[in-house]
Amino acid sequence: MHGARQGTVHTDDTHGSGMGPVPDTHGGHRMKIALLGVGRMGHELGLHLIGAGHELTAWNRTASAVERLRDAGAAQAQSPEEAVADAEVVMTVLFGPDTVREVVLSGLELPAEAVWLDVTTVAPEDAREFADYATAAGIRYVHGPVIGSLAPARAGQLGVLLGGAPGDVDVVEPLAALWADAERLRRVDTAQDAATGKLLANLALGVSLQGLVEALRLGRANGLDAGAVLDLLKGTGLDVIAGMKGAVITEGTFEDTQFSADLLAKDARLILRSTPDPLPAVTALLQSLTEAQRAGSGDADIAVIAKPELT
Repeated sequence: MHGARQGTVHTDDTHGSGMGPVPDTHGGHRMKIALLGVGRMGHELGLHLIGAGHELTAWNRTASAVERLRDAGAAQAQSPEEAVADAEVVMTVLFGPDTVREVVLSGLELPAEAVWLDVTTVAPEDAREFADYATAAGIRYVHGPVIGSLAPARAGQLGVLLGGAPGDVDVVEPLAALWADAERLRRVDTAQDAATGKLLANLALGVSLQGLVEALRLGRANGLDAGAVLDLLKGTGLDVIAGMKGAVITEGTFEDTQFSADLLAKDARLILRSTPDPLPAVTALLQSLTEAQRAGSGDADIAVIAKPELT
């Protein structure tokens, strides 16, 4: 490992404004942050960091994904090694635990004493593995998954769970507060607890969505169109998900992706391998998502699993 964190303020004009220390919106100093993974969510979180005056260097395996962040003021790194050089915080917002292993655990040297904030959705056993790896490497690790899709991310209204040593969480909490709903920003005891909480949230979302699909199926079998079913679901346990995805379903705007079927399918598999006990509702959800993937709709919004019920 190399490059101990000194807590200095970085003012390189190629990375920031060149105007000296820029306080963030929560009173902290301007931090040098590496962002590894600029998918839909990574992009939104990166914009919040730039908007708060932090010095952001971003890397993504598909380099073109970084262009919008670069236009907003981020520096673009050509490799993970270049991105993390001298970073105080390294954020990973990757597709899943295997990608974290490929990018970080394969030998990437993070600066000594840097805090690694992993936003990637992973299983509890993965979070434990990553925390153990970080400890052995002299890195401070916080698991900080977010709960919500792109619209609340853009509005700074995500749920956030932060699991790690209290002093390490202190470092990254002001960053997470940039994209969090203040009432839904929660500290939990361990990285594993944060991972479990994220999977619980996605189970609730996914099972509700599968319930909506089955309600549409039942209604269609009895002569009701989607609009009529959605109206009859008002005030029921499916009212929230019907309100969230009803317009997407009736208008067929599945390509306006807030949370992709590919991502939820990955998360459903993480959920299923995180318990030895059967989860039949999640299994049914995964079947619906897999069918959407086979139909070529993996990158569409998760509501696309309702599409067969509209024909």
